[in-house]
Amino acid sequence: MSVILSTNHLTKSFQGKDVVTDVSMRVNQGQIYGFLGPNGAGKTTVMKMLLNLVKPTSGDIEIFGEPLTDSSIEYLKRIGSIIENPVFYDKLTALENLELHCGYMGFYNKKAIKEALDLVHLTNVDHKAIRDFSLGMKQRLGIARSIITKPELLILDEPINGLDPVGMKDMRNVFSMLSKEYGMTLLISSHLLGEVELIADTIGIIKSGRLIQEIPMDAMKGQNTDYVELKTSDYKKATFILENKLHIKNFKVMDNSVIRIYETSIAQSDISKMLIMNDVAIESINKKTASLEEYFLTQIEEVENYA
Repeated sequence: MSVILSTNHLTKSFQGKDVVTDVSMRVNQGQIYGFLGPNGAGKTTVMKMLLNLVKPTSGDIEIFGEPLTDSSIEYLKRIGSIIENPVFYDKLTALENLELHCGYMGFYNKKAIKEALDLVHLTNVDHKAIRDFSLGMKQRLGIARSIITKPELLILDEPINGLDPVGMKDMRNVFSMLSKEYGMTLLISSHLLGEVELIADTIGIIKSGRLIQEIPMDAMKGQNTDYVELKTSDYKKATFILENKLHIKNFKVMDNSVIRIYETSIAQSDISKMLIMNDVAIESINKKTASLEEYFLTQIEEVENYA
């Protein structure tokens, strides 16, 4: 699988302070790359450097097999993007805005405009001024504008901000379809980890400007351990039973009512039976698998503890 986008020791400083430090990332062709990090982690700054909106302080960027320079322009015709909030001419309609965009891009397929609007479920807005659009409608229009030219690479900064659950599901389906059917490569930043988990092939986690983890989703899921989640009002007695009766050491008290048991050699039924025999009231006990959110938080916490 070929690499469509890569950075090598990418660094950006503002007023002598690094906001992106030594980021080396790889985005493979045709995949969806989930770019995750807390607010202020540097996601948007990295994306701006990829689009030549911000110049790196040091490091290298390569896109479509060519090094990015200060004068690189032509490569942008092969990219669709949303950075921060999509901006439009408010007095113009959605159709007029998209026609202007196509003119900028040297793309004159008017049929593609309707196709893009239909794809993001924006219909009957031909004569409606953007100033009358809701936030969610503007976000859908921004996504339509980014995909209208069928670009090879989509760089989307928080593309589902402002969307309701139906809109999130719609866009998730659009992104998956673009990747699978059109072979587009998508770099998507988001703080909605549950949404990313459903579509991403690879995730990159950035914290305080540093890329702390880059891993395929399949490998991440393979690392995540199944566990038994126990809810009880008597967690102190429950932990005593786990340690002294069942000889389980690998568990974690999440709060005063939830215990996660990571010991896989002892059956859930045996745990329940021993607790009940020792008069520990069980509110619930279920087998679960750690989510992307839990993996993300673990990675962030490990960096903070190391620092």
